Amino acid sequence: MIHSDGFRALDRQECLRLLGKAPVGRVVYTRQALPAVLPVNFTLDSDGSVVLCTSAGSDLVRAVDGVVVAFEADDFHAGRRSGWSVVVTGRAEAVTDPGEHERLLRTGPRSWMPLRDGVFVRIESEMVTGRELTGVDGRP
Repeated sequence: MIHSDGFRALDRQECLRLLGKAPVGRVVYTRQALPAVLPVNFTLDSDGSVVLCTSAGSDLVRAVDGVVVAFEADDFHAGRRSGWSVVVTGRAEAVTDPGEHERLLRTGPRSWMPLRDGVFVRIESEMVTGRELTGVDGRP
């Protein structure tokens, strides 16, 4: 359904499909009681959760492990005034299960940075929302 404001709401399935194509997204979390945003590469797991890989000692792992965060990815075409944005909200957890860690070593994301003691972080897709900008020219 296209709204009069030029946006179309996306259902969960379409949001996850689009996320599966995006190479980079942003983790939105709290750092020292202030909002923080960090761009990361990621993969979408088969259950719809977002998985990223970072250093075990990183500030990100300490800040997000066990708390609710948001994850956003998008794709826009300025010339066509169109694009989409998807937000996943859910609890982030460092993956500690050895079997799951081994599986993610084969199927999960590869960090773009060299890592020592890499850890996977899973963000559950408890709430998934998205919208598409339909390319309507809003100029008078």
